[in-house]
Amino acid sequence: MAKAVRAALGDTWITCQVCRSDVFRERGVKLNSSGMEFMNLAWADETATGLICWRCGYVHLFVNREIQLHRVKA
Repeated sequence: MAKAVRAALGDTWITCQVCRSDVFRERGVKLNSSGMEFMNLAWADETATGLICWRCGYVHLFVNREIQLHRVKA
């Protein structure tokens, strides 16, 4: 089962753009490009942190490596 997290960038807590919830589940997301796919190098594409809203399911993507995740009880 997915673990509930809250997320922050520095002193700013992240909330869902759709429903304003502040609880998410985290998942790594590969940012594939068509050029890299064509050359069979998709494994080298950049990875983002996906935060999936616990309430509505909206997916937020962050490539900022300074995002901080904090576990919470959902």
